[in-house]
Amino acid sequence: MAAKAERKGHAATGTPGKRGPAAPRTPQTRRKQGDSGATSVAQVRLRPDELEDLHQVMRTLQLGSLSEALREGLRLLSREAAEVAASQEIRDFYEGAQAPVPEGVRPATEDELAAADEIEW
Repeated sequence: MAAKAERKGHAATGTPGKRGPAAPRTPQTRRKQGDSGATSVAQVRLRPDELEDLHQVMRTLQLGSLSEALREGLRLLSREAAEVAASQEIRDFYEGAQAPVPEGVRPATEDELAAADEIEW
């Protein structure tokens, strides 16, 4: 009876045995994971163009693994969600009225607001 071949490789890329260099684990990186140190596994299905974009980001930001890159993306999404929630709290607090501007700051003109709306990041 033939033994089953052990599958090795990176699940996200589908490339057998191909892994990037692992980033060294320092006490600081362990602390970021939370007090319990427990982790969970999550899967994501990426199109080839998304995976290539992710690899480019990893090279640019010198991230050592797909997990590290995805965790960084989740941190950024969490920060953005917190900002959206804070802006909603401000709108709710002022009940639709314009929030006051700091002393010495003139309110934006309609032209300035329109120009800001047209800016592309």
